[in-house]
Amino acid sequence: MEGLSPGDFPPNPLEKEGYRLEFHDEFTGPRLDTTKWFPYYLPQWSARERARPSYILRDGCLVLQITADQQPWCPEFDGGVKCSSIQTGVFAGPLGSEFGQHRFSPACRVREAQENARLYTPRYGYFEMRAKGVRAPGNHVALWMIGYEDAPERSGEIAVFEIMGAHASAEAARVGHGVRRWGDPNLRDEFLEPFLPIDAAQWHVYALEWLPDHLEFSVDGVKISTVGQSPAYPMQFMLSIYEVPGDIESGEYPKQFWVDYFRAYRPLRDRPSGS
Repeated sequence: MEGLSPGDFPPNPLEKEGYRLEFHDEFTGPRLDTTKWFPYYLPQWSARERARPSYILRDGCLVLQITADQQPWCPEFDGGVKCSSIQTGVFAGPLGSEFGQHRFSPACRVREAQENARLYTPRYGYFEMRAKGVRAPGNHVALWMIGYEDAPERSGEIAVFEIMGAHASAEAARVGHGVRRWGDPNLRDEFLEPFLPIDAAQWHVYALEWLPDHLEFSVDGVKISTVGQSPAYPMQFMLSIYEVPGDIESGEYPKQFWVDYFRAYRPLRDRPSGS
């Protein structure tokens, strides 16, 4: 990890009082640990070759990036959107079917068969990531969760944080977070976007406490909101940087999303078990 600059929030200790560390990646190795991360973005709707992320490992960090010559990940269903993303699971139905994780468009059909995998799909817990994003219109970064979706109704989304470069400056950033229902009849859309006095291009710690009846979101150890609903099934994590056409600011490439660490904890007190 690189040294601290003014405005950076320092890393938290690995051990967290009252919790057991269940899953983590400090990104200190020479290559991405594919026992923890599936290095493609929703490849069932595209193909692994096109859904492969651009990334490097540098200074003990994962750096997801959009490069100048990067191509759209799924032009058939998502237009000119470019994405570099990794995830902790993958599920898809048969070739040509409508079944698969995060069916973001009714036009989506499985274009490439996948070998389904659950690398880390918890149910409830405390999760945090130390990261820094990019202040550039057209780019946004996110840590989010989706249902494993082995049943269509298990398709809710939790956005731990989502930062649009167009809504970020050196003085403040709009930090999106909350729930999107998608195909889950037991959820409702509840997405919040407060402006916080942070520079999202510096290091900050974004966290979620996922409880059976509500969600608690925090930034740099300060709770920013509570959402009074909670998906009741295993979910997987997505770490993503996007570039959306139409509002792209000319500038230097690559556009980068730095991740120092991702950590997942289980409370020591009784809670429903994970997977």
